[in-house]
Amino acid sequence: MSKQKITAIALLMVLVASFTVLLSLGSEIYQTKPPIATEYSSTSGDVIFSSNDVEQGQLVWRSMGGHQLGSVWGHGSYVAPDWTADWLHREAGAWLNIKAQQEFGVNFDALDTSKQAGLEQLLREDIRKNTVTKNADDTIKVILSDTRIAAINVVSQHYLSLFGSDPKLASLREQYAMKEGTVPDLARREQLNAFLFWGAWAAITERKGEDYTFTNNWPYDPQIGNKPTSDNIVWSILSIVFLIAGVGALIWHHASTKHDPLPEPAKQDPLFLNKPTPSQKAVYKYFVTAIGLFLLQIFLGSITAHYAVEGQDFYGFPLAEILPYSVTRTWHTQLAVFWIATAWLGTGLYIAPALSKYEPKFQRLGVNVLWVALVIVVLGSMTGEWLGVQQYFDLDMNFLFGHQGYEYIDLGRVWQVLLLGGLLIWLALVTASIRPALKEKGELRPVIWILYASCVAIGLFYGAGLFMGKHTNLAIAEYWRWWVVHLWVEGFFETFATSVIALMLVRLGLIRGRSANGAVLFATVIFLTGGLIGTLHHLYFTGAPTSVIAWGAMFSALEVVPLALIGFEAVETYRLRKASPWMERYHWAIMFFVATAFWNLVGAGMLGFLINPPISLYFVQGLNLTATHGHAAFMGVYGMLGIGLMLFCLRGLTGNLEWNERLVKKAFWSLNIGLAAMVFMSLLPMGLIQFFAVIENGYWYARSPAVIHSEVVENLVWLRTIGDVVFAFGGLFIGVFLFDLIKKAVIASKSERDVSQIA
Repeated sequence: MSKQKITAIALLMVLVASFTVLLSLGSEIYQTKPPIATEYSSTSGDVIFSSNDVEQGQLVWRSMGGHQLGSVWGHGSYVAPDWTADWLHREAGAWLNIKAQQEFGVNFDALDTSKQAGLEQLLREDIRKNTVTKNADDTIKVILSDTRIAAINVVSQHYLSLFGSDPKLASLREQYAMKEGTVPDLARREQLNAFLFWGAWAAITERKGEDYTFTNNWPYDPQIGNKPTSDNIVWSILSIVFLIAGVGALIWHHASTKHDPLPEPAKQDPLFLNKPTPSQKAVYKYFVTAIGLFLLQIFLGSITAHYAVEGQDFYGFPLAEILPYSVTRTWHTQLAVFWIATAWLGTGLYIAPALSKYEPKFQRLGVNVLWVALVIVVLGSMTGEWLGVQQYFDLDMNFLFGHQGYEYIDLGRVWQVLLLGGLLIWLALVTASIRPALKEKGELRPVIWILYASCVAIGLFYGAGLFMGKHTNLAIAEYWRWWVVHLWVEGFFETFATSVIALMLVRLGLIRGRSANGAVLFATVIFLTGGLIGTLHHLYFTGAPTSVIAWGAMFSALEVVPLALIGFEAVETYRLRKASPWMERYHWAIMFFVATAFWNLVGAGMLGFLINPPISLYFVQGLNLTATHGHAAFMGVYGMLGIGLMLFCLRGLTGNLEWNERLVKKAFWSLNIGLAAMVFMSLLPMGLIQFFAVIENGYWYARSPAVIHSEVVENLVWLRTIGDVVFAFGGLFIGVFLFDLIKKAVIASKSERDVSQIA
């Protein structure tokens, strides 16, 4: 049996085994999720919150921006507090003051340390106790002590004022980057309180028969007894051992594998003589749209970052009244997905006919219809999100057309379904044009099949987000959300990119088909081995059982393993740019591929592993270290790769048109230097400052204005402007380059028509 067949079988086994684990753990999450009790009541039977209050409150939270305004269970944005940690800290403080007044007639801070320690022990015994009872009629009841109910009322009053327009909390709203009257309706604010209470209740209530909470003792707060569990520590250590073993095995495999010599490059560009088909010509508008969305994302990113120092203003202008932070951050993160996906989808539509040399009937029409559909979804979803956050919709209408509140899949359900429909249209178009290539029995057949399989996965797996309903328990919603964010983007798009780049290099005659087959199959096995089950590292503290920590820790460590050799890939790719004189045409496309390899190692590898082990993520989830990894990996890997793929396709579309290489060069260096400055001059040091704050004072403190708006952190936010400006110039350079190319294409087309008329 050949090595390729063995690798293909291994790939199939990885897929079956990984999805078996993911689905079985998903089933376990369904069974052990934090319950939403029918009623939360006092010992005398007075109902404080009902299940309906919690479920409606979740819809209110989603309508105001959800993850885009603070975070819950550590997932979300970074300027406002984590509402779970903030609620618990405020409830604990209120409980201790109430008890201190009852017992000693003074506030808690006035007591000596021994009395404080005694009350803190009573606090932990009260709030950590699991009082869930299930009745014969399947109703669930939770009993709360009178002292705790009094403390809950104190916190509830604070939030009723905070999410409204109480002038006493105007300064705090400004520090949290909240607009005045975030939730203007009092009844909605009361329901919101119920949901935020439930999130905090799950984070402090111990599972039956265990000494850790539903969120595995997250957030860190020693005063209330939330400290790292043994699973956090043990599996973190084992994951490092697993990582070292994996890296060693991969290096051994790389050293022992015989590498075929590179072929002799052709004397002329093999792709130069291939004229683009009508559908390929229609793809140019995807790249124009992608760069337009990229520039808009950069602009919104600058506003969003600035809100960290002026929470409601933009250099003195009261912008939050029109574009509050929750809207600009929503659009900024969503546009990142939209523009990169648009560039990649355009690449798929371009590369499929190039591989098969076949243009199906109505393919051009399909490409144009899909582009119109994508534009409608982008503009429609952005409009709906603005209307939702501004509270123009009722809660049901917001779910359908407004803001769903879940980061990266914020768009309303109708837009979500339409986007899935667009992806299925894209899959149908790719299938129609690539089908002849799938039937060929050439040496590239395995790579083409992997490319097509990744297209199928991209088309279908976005649908995982539809498994979250209107009232889905947050623990279940997070499970399916990360199927979309991690599997869809970090798994199948990664496979798509690996196979596309290999096919491009083979078509150029720079690497052998046999080498490409082996490399792509092996890389796919390695990426998906850690990538699929590694999804679970996002779920450590989202109401999932401790088994998720074990699986997630070990396999997220494996995600880093292939990145250990990414430097070899970067060097080999860099050398190809001078393989033949005509390769200068592809110089900057290849340079963007090299940048992708660099950021894969640094952003996805080093900065990813900085936060991925359970014990690390326990302290830093939702801090700026998460943003450090996110920016370096998302833009550095997927953004740079999207631009590289676009440049490669544009070479085929523009033929012998002269490019302004200086603009592309400026764009390349500006984007990379700007991103590096953004990450290492601002986000990373801010994250480290917060890391120390968590260890010393608890998670709530690292997310409080005392840290976020400290002088040093605000100075670091201002320092980020340097990277932002340099990066923005990079976006402008690529935009001007594309505009210049279009202008030249129009002039060339007009000249050709004039010549044909004369002839």
